[in-house]
Amino acid sequence: MIGCNQKPERVLIFIGCAFVVLVALTSCSSHSSNRVQGYVEGEFVYVASPFSGQLESLFVHRGQWVKAGDPLFNLDSQPQKDSRDQAADELAQARSNLEDAKKPKRPTEIESIKAQLEQAQAALVLSQKEFERQDNLEKTGASAPQDLDRARSTRDQNRKRVAQLEADLETAQLGSRIDQIAAAKAVVQAKEAALAKAEWDLSQKRQNAPQAGVISDTLYQEGEWVGAGRPAVVLLPPPNVKVRAFVSETEIAKIHYGEQVQVFLDGLREPLIGKVSFISPQVEYTPPVIYSQESRSKLVIMIEIRFDYKTASTLHPGQPVDVQLGL
Repeated sequence: MIGCNQKPERVLIFIGCAFVVLVALTSCSSHSSNRVQGYVEGEFVYVASPFSGQLESLFVHRGQWVKAGDPLFNLDSQPQKDSRDQAADELAQARSNLEDAKKPKRPTEIESIKAQLEQAQAALVLSQKEFERQDNLEKTGASAPQDLDRARSTRDQNRKRVAQLEADLETAQLGSRIDQIAAAKAVVQAKEAALAKAEWDLSQKRQNAPQAGVISDTLYQEGEWVGAGRPAVVLLPPPNVKVRAFVSETEIAKIHYGEQVQVFLDGLREPLIGKVSFISPQVEYTPPVIYSQESRSKLVIMIEIRFDYKTASTLHPGQPVDVQLGL
């Protein structure tokens, strides 16, 4: 009786265990169907100078964390310093010429014009008296007509000379003409622009970190020649770190821009939380980073996931990840 009673119990236990296992397998299958493979991707910043030169100083090394504005490297800047100094000297000269154009003539030059004017006025007085004397003599017949004409001509010449010197004195006291001053101002503005360009050229020989990040690589050593536009330092800012995953074409309708997803990394017990920042508008074949035979012929759509600054700082480009969709 005891043996007979134990058989139904064993059957019930077996059935119960099978049901639990089936439920667990169904749950795991449902859970894994929402997981896709992916990898960490980094958008690197290649820091370069627009000018060529010898690498004079390298202030960073691979793996170093830098803040925005920290110095990265210096190139030899002597040619740019010489150009800057020349532009500064030319600007100083142009400004001096402008100030000189605004001023009247020098006091000594004005005094010289005044002295010439006094001499001309004195000559005019004498020539006027001579003209009057010759006019009286001509009326009495004691002088020839040509003597009167000569006196009149001398008087008229002295009168014009006085008028000319009076105009010269007024002009000397006013300074340069408006158009001359405008031309001098234009020269100053051109020299200011040239100096600003020279200072910018000089500043480009020293490159600072455009934003905070980790130094991914340094491509030259001190003393080496760096070509114009050739990057010398590679920087990876945390905001440029993201995860790329590839979702089956049949599942993409369930994913929406901005929704949260879980990202699982090897060695971390808890998943990272990110947001879908991009859904590719194009369908493509499975990328070569996924080698499974089953998915090789399937069409997939790439999505990108970004994280907050702190989380992104812990990720490394190339890391394989699993992305759990549909939180």
